[in-house]
Amino acid sequence: MSNARAPATDGPDGTEGPLHVAIIMDGNGRWAAARGLPRAEGHRRGVDALRRVVQASHELGIRYLTIFSFSAENWSRPATEIGDLFGLLRRFIRNDLATLHRDGVRVRVIGERQGLEVDICALLEEAEQLTRHNTRLDLIVAFNYGSRQEIAAAAQRLAREVAEGRRDPASIDADALSRYLDAPEIPDPDLIIRTSGEQRLSNFLMWQAAYSELVFVPIHWPDFDKAALEGAIAEFARRERRFGGLIAKTGS
Repeated sequence: MSNARAPATDGPDGTEGPLHVAIIMDGNGRWAAARGLPRAEGHRRGVDALRRVVQASHELGIRYLTIFSFSAENWSRPATEIGDLFGLLRRFIRNDLATLHRDGVRVRVIGERQGLEVDICALLEEAEQLTRHNTRLDLIVAFNYGSRQEIAAAAQRLAREVAEGRRDPASIDADALSRYLDAPEIPDPDLIIRTSGEQRLSNFLMWQAAYSELVFVPIHWPDFDKAALEGAIAEFARRERRFGGLIAKTGS
C-alpha cells in the first residue's frame, strides 16, 4: 500500500464514503466466552461475519477491503487454537473461493509466507492466481502479518540496494520506502475499524494508517454486519480529513 490517497466514493447515505476500508477483526474469543462456547466456535462465527462484510462492501461501493486475519504475534497462542484458525482458513478458501471469484473479488495476501505449511501457501497462491483479473473488490488478507516486520523488510531492501551501489542513500524518502511495502499499488486505507472495543492498531498497517480515520466499535466481530459497517462509514463521513493541512472553508 502506498502513500497515495484514494478518491472517496459515495457512502450509504449519499455522503462521501471510504474507498478503502481496513478491519481489525477482534473479539471472537470474548464472543464465545460470553456464551459459554469454545473459542473455536467464536472463530467459526467470525468467518460468517467476514462473508457478510465482503458482501456488504460490494453493496456499499467499497473498492478495497483489508482484513487482519492472522498476525505475526498470533503464533504465541496455544497450538490448538492456531490449528483451529488454520483449519478455518483452509475451509474458507476451499468453500468460498469460487463464490468470491464469481462475484468479481480479487484476493490478495500480504504478510510473511516463509515458514508456513506447504498446503497453506498453496491455497493462498491458488486464491491469488484464480482471482487476479477480478476488478469489483480487492480483498486484501493480512496473514502472518506485522507492520513492523513489513517496514523492516522494506528498509532491508533499500539498504541492500545501497550496499550494492544501485541506490544513492540521499534518494531514500517516504515514497521510496512505501514502494517496497507489501502492496505498494493499493491506496492507503481511508478508514480503519477495530471491533470489540479495543483502541489500538496492534501492529496493523502502521505506515499506511498515517492519515486514516480510526473507528473503534464495541461489537465483537462475530456480531459485525452491514448495519455496523454502515455505522462506521457514517462516523467516517462526519470527520473532517485535513491530511496535515487546513480546512479551506473555515481556514482553521
